[in-house]
Amino acid sequence: MAILLSLILGVLPAFFYALIIYWLDRYEKEPLLLLGAVFIWGAVFAAGGAFILNTTFGIGVFLLTGSEGTTELATGSVSAPLVEESLKGLAVLIVFLLFRKEFDSLLDGVVYAGVTALGFAATENSFYIWQFGASEGGLSEILLIAFVRNVLVGWQHPFYTAFIGIGLAVTRTTRSALLKGAAPILGWGAAVVTHSIHNTLATVVGGLGGLALGTLLDWTGWLFMFILIIWFIAREQNYLRHYLAEEVKLEVLSQEQYRTACSALTASVARFNALFSGRYLATNRFYQLCAELAHKKLHLHRLGEQSASADIDLLRKEISQLASRTV
Repeated sequence: MAILLSLILGVLPAFFYALIIYWLDRYEKEPLLLLGAVFIWGAVFAAGGAFILNTTFGIGVFLLTGSEGTTELATGSVSAPLVEESLKGLAVLIVFLLFRKEFDSLLDGVVYAGVTALGFAATENSFYIWQFGASEGGLSEILLIAFVRNVLVGWQHPFYTAFIGIGLAVTRTTRSALLKGAAPILGWGAAVVTHSIHNTLATVVGGLGGLALGTLLDWTGWLFMFILIIWFIAREQNYLRHYLAEEVKLEVLSQEQYRTACSALTASVARFNALFSGRYLATNRFYQLCAELAHKKLHLHRLGEQSASADIDLLRKEISQLASRTV
């Protein structure tokens, strides 16, 4: 029963946070199948691999030093950040390499990285709740550990790994050879450093003081990342306004459809209204394609990706076919 409760309290909050990230992707939603795959990667392969590698590293340090304190510090400050961010980041890299057409913007990098990290957090939190809650106390201890892991530090892993996603996204969206090479390394480095700072504070300061200081720094970092995400969303809206304006002149979109496509709120209202007219699928698909069209035009005109021309033609054709079936 304790194991089941630990799983529920570890997995459900992480899944809920993943839904929030999915909701924040306001214009061009990423495929649910791909998001589910990176969540599972984080929960199974990244978490499982990290457990094995961190444990092996800790055993090695203890055999060399004979000190539990040194082992805990070295594992938390060095091994865990390097291993965990690399394994989580690998899922984002795979999406970047194999599903490049779905990796269109800075926000996409945050989405894939955040969902991967939340899969990792689901497993790690379940383990911590069971290890430090269920096995050492009763229900009150379980709920306390769950509160710490899900509320006080609930966004820590998405925050760290988001830097990796942003680094890869910068590589995807720039023409600068220097940035293309440096951004992924800098993003991975930022993920490792922020992760290491958190773990080091928790180990060195310890107790309620360490928890309070770590929570303050974490929430400051999360606020910074949230502001970045708002900026990324605003940038996407500007891209839609700029690149879809031509579609009105070409009569691919009506003026009303253009205004709706460029407003996340209005598009959400249109989708909601479509539920009652039996046109939700067509309406949802229509505005998804509008956002994809804007991104493909961005890739063509700003990044010089000539392969986007064929995608643009196909998108225009499907949008034209759906235009009369939308709300």
